[in-house]
Amino acid sequence: MADIALGISVAGGFLIGVLSGLTPGLHTNNFAALLLALCPAFLEMGLDPFDLAAAILAASVASTFLDIIPSIFIGAPDADTALAVLPGHSMMLDGRGMEAVRLSALGSASSVLVALVLIVPLSLLFDAFYDSFMEHVGIILLSIAALTILSERGRIVEGQGSLVHLKYKLFALALFLVSGLLGTFAFGHQDLASSPLGFRPEVLLPLLGGLFGASMLLISLASKAEVPAQRETGFDLPAGAIARSAFLGGLAGSVVAWVPGVTPAVATIVTRLGSEGSDREFLVSVSGVNTANALLTLVALFVVGRPRSGAAVAIEELVDLDRRLLLVMVTIVLLVSILSYFATLVASRMAAKVVRRLNYRILCIAVLAFLTAMTFGFAGPFGLFLYLVSTVMGLVAPFAGIRKTHAMGVLMVPLLAYYL
Repeated sequence: MADIALGISVAGGFLIGVLSGLTPGLHTNNFAALLLALCPAFLEMGLDPFDLAAAILAASVASTFLDIIPSIFIGAPDADTALAVLPGHSMMLDGRGMEAVRLSALGSASSVLVALVLIVPLSLLFDAFYDSFMEHVGIILLSIAALTILSERGRIVEGQGSLVHLKYKLFALALFLVSGLLGTFAFGHQDLASSPLGFRPEVLLPLLGGLFGASMLLISLASKAEVPAQRETGFDLPAGAIARSAFLGGLAGSVVAWVPGVTPAVATIVTRLGSEGSDREFLVSVSGVNTANALLTLVALFVVGRPRSGAAVAIEELVDLDRRLLLVMVTIVLLVSILSYFATLVASRMAAKVVRRLNYRILCIAVLAFLTAMTFGFAGPFGLFLYLVSTVMGLVAPFAGIRKTHAMGVLMVPLLAYYL
């Protein structure tokens, strides 16, 4: 009976993760918090706390696969897919949305294998040098930010002078700092956010929803973009490029699982540096970050006793991890990853047909309204203010001709201010 209850819990968590992933702008942490709040009722029904923890874990893993679909086909990200919107949505408008989804699913699945290989060495490394690493994490983040800005070269336009790249670097620095000021203000005044729905106030939703979601949808509306027929195309990335991108994403997601306050969204900046020449390689890497992080947060919880995600917080509330339970949970991650990979491919074909049949302009307006309503529901009037400001700021990069990744200063500057 225990095995049957665990199987039902994993299956239920998987379905919740699918629903969470396919809902524009919604993060699996919201579902984790909701399930944790409902735990007393589930426990009264006879469910074991470990069964509930397994359901939350399954939901978090499945969501990291499926959440790419609204990001690509609609342009509506959550906190972990914000940067995946950039190449993925562009591929969709070029009729290659299903290819983008396959690349993302491949990155997520491959990162699980990378994370499995890294479990033992990273556990030993951070167990021995965790305190020393945390003393230098500010310098590491500052170096990543500097490399991101210095790597900006802007648009290639014939006839430009040899020093024009300096202009784009200044634009990048300005966007990084201004978005950072917005993030510092938002996180410093989180107490002003309130949820009319009774959820824990969330300022990341309006910040990233505006910077990477609403701003892109507004550009699509202004350009009167039309969704072309989505082709069943393959991808011609060399095996070496795929392996390198998957390893980079898995490594970034694995390492960030140990660092407090550093989200997978910040780790994507590292993958951007490592796959500078190809948006498709970046898509593989950035998807791998989120899935590897979902697995390694469990290991970090076991080794250093500190949860690094909403799902890990919920799991810590329910069970005391030991080696046996950790092994079972790793097995659950593997099983759910296989199911999620195929579910993502099936859902992408369905999404391609649905989006093609809908009026894309009306769809963009509907998603904008949904993101706005969800922002108010999770953060109240203060959230709407942040959403408006971040949406305007999100328009800067396309018009300045620079990468939107520099807007991740919204997270990195507050972290730098904390760690330095």
